Amino acid sequence: MSNDVVLSAALRSNLLSLQNTQNSINTHQNRLATGKKVNSALDSPQAFFAAQSLTNRANDLSNLLDSIGQSIQVIQAANNGVTALTTLVNQAQSLANTAQSTLAGASTTAKTTGSVSLTGSALYTSLTGVTTGDIITVNVTDPLGGTNKLTAQTYTTVANDTINDIITKINDLNTSNSLTTPAIKASLDDAGHLVFEAVNGGTLSVQFQNQGVVTNAASLAAASALGYSGIAVANTAGAAAANNVTGFTARASSNITSNALYQSAGTLAQGTTLLKDLADSGGSSITTLLAADTLKLKIAGKTSADLLHVTTGTLSATGATTTIQGLVDAINHDTTINSLVSASFDAATGKISITPLASTATDVQFQFTGVSGESISKATALYTNGTGFGITGSITTAAQAAAQETIRFGAAAGTLNSLQTQYNTTLSQIDSLVKDTGYAGTNLLNGNNLTTYFNENRTSSLVTTGSTFTSAGLGLTVANFQNSAAVNTSLTQISTALTNVRNFGSALSTNLSVIQNRQTFTTSLINTLETGSDALTNADQNEEGASLLALQTRQSLGITSLSLASQAQQAILKLF
Repeated sequence: MSNDVVLSAALRSNLLSLQNTQNSINTHQNRLATGKKVNSALDSPQAFFAAQSLTNRANDLSNLLDSIGQSIQVIQAANNGVTALTTLVNQAQSLANTAQSTLAGASTTAKTTGSVSLTGSALYTSLTGVTTGDIITVNVTDPLGGTNKLTAQTYTTVANDTINDIITKINDLNTSNSLTTPAIKASLDDAGHLVFEAVNGGTLSVQFQNQGVVTNAASLAAASALGYSGIAVANTAGAAAANNVTGFTARASSNITSNALYQSAGTLAQGTTLLKDLADSGGSSITTLLAADTLKLKIAGKTSADLLHVTTGTLSATGATTTIQGLVDAINHDTTINSLVSASFDAATGKISITPLASTATDVQFQFTGVSGESISKATALYTNGTGFGITGSITTAAQAAAQETIRFGAAAGTLNSLQTQYNTTLSQIDSLVKDTGYAGTNLLNGNNLTTYFNENRTSSLVTTGSTFTSAGLGLTVANFQNSAAVNTSLTQISTALTNVRNFGSALSTNLSVIQNRQTFTTSLINTLETGSDALTNADQNEEGASLLALQTRQSLGITSLSLASQAQQAILKLF
């Protein structure tokens, strides 16, 4: 065009060079500002997309790293739970071991010790309340149901018998009854106290009967002379009935359990069976109860209210028809004695059990009151033949209005029950601990599993399998520390539970180590990926700075060159 500016070739060359230099300066300035030599696919498509792929994987693994960290916290929470759980199980084991030691240190047989210090050479009849002809009757059951027992075996006082003679003659009952192994043992302890013991492991009953004055008071005096005033009670409430006796029953176990109760021949009674309908194993009625018949329990000097009351042929307590369970509930709800003993009924065995709750509850006295003139066999059926707490047939006195018998718990009953209560409380604490061990909704100690993923495709993972470590899950059942076999059962359960908890803790430790190792590996891999991405896109600041300085120098030189190139045209101005 006629108005276009005409530039010389030199000017055009220098101007183009300056433009290219400026473009290069802009590029290097941008690299210095961003720190990257590849900022978009336009800069280098291959490097840009390769770096983006590496960065994307690094970001995915970074997100996964958070999940791995949470898995570590879940396992650490479970490990804390295992540590605390192990302590609780060890505590339960300690209680069971203490119960076992208590049983070992105490008598495992039915045993009673008098409270009066006696001299072996002293004449028995010289004791206050004792007369010639007084009778001591011994009953010992066979715990195996065999013939190794003594039934109503007696010692009758002879005028010149010493205390040692009594002991010898009572021990001779074993041989006179042709027992293969002894059932009874009488002795004096180091303090001179008279000791009766059922060495065959059976239940022991001892009765004292005064022949000089046939009253309960006289028979009580005969028992007191030997130191048994604290446990022996009159079997009947009459003051002058013929053949009145005073006595007690002792058991080897630390609870009192009845005989099996039957509703009919061969059919064990259920809790809903009325007491008045109880039968023996052959089906014969054993508890024909009349109106006004009552039952009370006396424990540690405290006497319950009437636990039973018969009205118009129906046994009732607190106004309700009394079943077996009704009697159990009446005992447990009586505020006078329910802090001393508890009662329960096992429908599988048909037996009622009474368990001590305090160390002061060393024995239970059953007090049955029937109507005037009721035979003693009928009146005592409820707790001897019927519920079977005492020895069947041990009370054989004449017709009387009331009957009573003291049954003593086995040694250390209160201590064992306290240990049992602590043990069962520990089991409930195990359940609470397991419930509280969860983290972020996952509880490895309560059956939940944990899956930890190690790569972005979720193709690499580790499953941490949980276990149910409640008391039931560990196989720990409610304790019964009433005999050695029951304690050994608890110890066996605890041993198995400890093994399971320790094995689980070991598995947790292994999985935690694996996950922590993968966490370290993933962190390193993320660093590698980010470094590789940076290597493809990051600019060398030193190189870019040097290049920019060189370009700026070139730009200055280009401007000078452009000025020189324009001097030829400037010379024309001198013509004017």
